[in-house]
Amino acid sequence: MNGPLEKDEHLRYSRHLVLPEVGIAGQEKLKAGSVLLVGAGGLGSPLALYLAAAGVGRIGIADFDKVDLSNLQRQVLHDTSAVGRRKTESAKERLARINPHVRIDTFEERLTSANALSILKGYDVVADGTDNFPTRYLVNDACVLLDIPNVYGSVFRFEGQASVFHYRGGPCYRCLYPEPPPPGMVPSCAEGGVLGVLPGLIGMVQATETIKILLGKGETLSGRLLLYDALGMSFRTMKLRRNRACSVCGDSPEVTALVDYEELCGGGRDDDPDSGEAPGESPAPPREMTVGELKNRLDSGDRTFLLLDVREPYEREISELPGSTLIPMNEIPDRLGELDGHAEIVCYCRTGIRSARVVEYLSRLGFRKTWNLAGGINRWAREIDPNLPEY
Repeated sequence: MNGPLEKDEHLRYSRHLVLPEVGIAGQEKLKAGSVLLVGAGGLGSPLALYLAAAGVGRIGIADFDKVDLSNLQRQVLHDTSAVGRRKTESAKERLARINPHVRIDTFEERLTSANALSILKGYDVVADGTDNFPTRYLVNDACVLLDIPNVYGSVFRFEGQASVFHYRGGPCYRCLYPEPPPPGMVPSCAEGGVLGVLPGLIGMVQATETIKILLGKGETLSGRLLLYDALGMSFRTMKLRRNRACSVCGDSPEVTALVDYEELCGGGRDDDPDSGEAPGESPAPPREMTVGELKNRLDSGDRTFLLLDVREPYEREISELPGSTLIPMNEIPDRLGELDGHAEIVCYCRTGIRSARVVEYLSRLGFRKTWNLAGGINRWAREIDPNLPEY
């Protein structure tokens, strides 16, 4: 994809060519440039669309997930016909239609400490569109080790962040967040929700920063963290400094190779709203009850057990199991007095992992008759009651 612009590219990029900051030379820099997108979801969608349209010559997409119907509210790279397909396949076809001059590389695998360096190596810029801490720390460390700029973005509910890490001596992600938060302390977008247009805005900020880096023009967000509040429609920036004691990019780095990021971040991935365990813990799997077994007991009129909903109140407005009692997971420690330690308790949540955490916690406290509803209420909706909405 390198080399001078072709005849039709002059017309395609004509609005760039008349910009003094871009021109022919700048557009050829974009054509010669390469960007790896980690994630083809909410943030990766606008990134991919606008970088391809802008004429970035080589775009890599690393994503092992498939398109789900719940993605379409914000992941505008995909459409309804793509549901069930791999995101990389859907993305590659869409981008080819947008700009046939762009080369698209796809990596249909989870980014790990074993493959990250080989996947990232050779790209001019990495744009991080992930929503889980293990991958964020992995991408940051790999970028520092490979000396590649890391264009960062994150979104949650109505708020977004963006920055450029490890660029021209600037700070890296670990300078801002040296260690991940304790497991379960930060809910994911799937758990807390996200305004559909928010990833579009933050992703376009990332695309803008990426293009500026490739062009070598303007002032990037290196050394600054952009904070956006959609409800208040406000932007503000926070100054960042490189931490000379940073374990990765500091003067005497301790991290000189990629580590086990699942363990670093507590063994969980916050792209699943219910994931996470404390570092070093290996609790025995909680006893599970299938949705079929629960249905049989409810149909028989068995009411000798407590059906405990550990989701948030706003989730219960979407769907609920009849006869269940709501105590959100984070309120369990303060409301133990409402639970009978001798009674049988069946816990459920959205997908069965928050409830597994509650069952494990109650078991440690001496509750011996606790069950986790495998697959949560979403599996109940798929296998038992198709009229119940999934979310």
